[in-house]
Amino acid sequence: MSQHDEELVLARIAKGLVYTETEAAFQASRRRTDEIFEYNHTPPSEPDKRRALLEAIFGSVGARTVLLPPFAAGFGSNVHIGDDFFGNVNLTFVDDVDIRIGDGVMIAPSVTLTTTGHPVHPARRADFGRFSESIVIEDKVWIGSNAVVLPGVRIGYGSVIGAGSVVSRDIPAMTVAVGTPCRVLREITEADLKTRTAEA
Repeated sequence: MSQHDEELVLARIAKGLVYTETEAAFQASRRRTDEIFEYNHTPPSEPDKRRALLEAIFGSVGARTVLLPPFAAGFGSNVHIGDDFFGNVNLTFVDDVDIRIGDGVMIAPSVTLTTTGHPVHPARRADFGRFSESIVIEDKVWIGSNAVVLPGVRIGYGSVIGAGSVVSRDIPAMTVAVGTPCRVLREITEADLKTRTAEA
């Protein structure tokens, strides 16, 4: 594939249009599968090695990052993580395009962040036909266990996503959102500063 053809495919991907595995094969060198495997098998007693691997895997990674193995990523290099991130076990990044995570984000076990979906009609899924749209998770977000964040979603500052939710649309800042599909349940207010601070 010529450089011009690669640029055309990248332009289609950027517009959220369908592309195939064969068309996107030129991006294979950006996959960090060996480094991810190594990270997942590095003991906790080697924090410096773990940190070096995170820096090799991700497009960017902030300070004081905690990511409990195992985790999975299609590329790794399309993930950008801010400072003070906590990711629990079995976090999956389907990062065919960018996943951008802000500062102070916490993600519970078995969460999937997927930038990629597939067309409904089977004829359009030939050669693993797919489309991809970036995910943005703003600062101070907390995502509960077993949640799935779908392509193109932005989760606003400080919001909480309930366990088991399927997030298919943008979530505004400072809200609690739950369910399948995920919907805003309520705003986060100053009353939430007083929860679980003393016995009843």
